[in-house]
Amino acid sequence: MAITAQEAQQVLDKADCLHDKAAVEHALDRMAREITAAMAGRNPLVLCVMTGGVIATGQLLTRLHFPLHLDYVHATRYTGKTRGGELVWIARPQHSLKERCVLIVDDIYDEGITLTSLVQACREEGATEVYTAALVEKVHDRKTDYTVDFVGLQVADRYVFGYGMDYKDYHRNLDAIFAEHSG
Repeated sequence: MAITAQEAQQVLDKADCLHDKAAVEHALDRMAREITAAMAGRNPLVLCVMTGGVIATGQLLTRLHFPLHLDYVHATRYTGKTRGGELVWIARPQHSLKERCVLIVDDIYDEGITLTSLVQACREEGATEVYTAALVEKVHDRKTDYTVDFVGLQVADRYVFGYGMDYKDYHRNLDAIFAEHSG
């Protein structure tokens, strides 16, 4: 269901800020230290999960000071909706994954269906190691068995947006993480 810019602004005006810019920046700094400790010297291929992962990936890349390659994948379960559905593949990586160490960066780890599918696809393409990073992890009991390697922040089981995550295709550009007002 498409909404107008005015409706999107109304949602933001009433939204709850869960993590401000400083908290997000601190989480990215910590994630970058953890990723560097695990992956420096391994010539990793970093895969940005489009479109939500673009901001988190870009911000992480400026904090990773070792050689790496960058590519992207585009697979989604949301397509402008607030609830996930079937996984839809839009684009696969252009770099070969054969015998590569891969880091998949996404905006949010909700149920794990998207990341689990992406990890499996990377392994099928010959990646020797596959790590995952998510800026945000939702806390609930509906997850797959997959565990993300690097997590920035946790949020309650609410619809969140900002810092790459959208609200009906709006608000990816916000520099903090918000949730639709629950009241």
